[in-house]
Amino acid sequence: MNIADLYEKDLDKLIEELNLFKKEKDIWKTKGDVKNSAGNLVLHLIGNLNHFIGRTLGHTDFIRKREEEFSSKDIPREKLIEQISDVKEVIKNTLPTISEEDLKKEFPLKIGENVFTTETLLTFLLAHLNYHLGQVNYLRRIL
Repeated sequence: MNIADLYEKDLDKLIEELNLFKKEKDIWKTKGDVKNSAGNLVLHLIGNLNHFIGRTLGHTDFIRKREEEFSSKDIPREKLIEQISDVKEVIKNTLPTISEEDLKKEFPLKIGENVFTTETLLTFLLAHLNYHLGQVNYLRRIL
């Protein structure tokens, strides 16, 4: 199993979590101290992965609109799932093209003030995906 397989596995789990919401409208709800809905977390992950993997490494024409990741509401579940499937394809087409040598090089963008190797950033992005996947799971169970 390689890192692209891990992304695919976790994005499949994200789709599964969306499908487990009994009421589609609950995808856009928050509760208690949780400030972001599952839908907004999904949009955030889609934007994040399309930006850092798709655009930066895969040279897609994706333009990130980060504010909309948190302000958009009531996008149908099927549209979210379609966008997750699209980003899965971007990852599947991009990561295998990165050589071992390129993984050791500096990632083309700084994250805040931090400089990472491409390999480290890909690991960080996978951890970020899992963090928010856990939040989606938690929200689904408490709503």
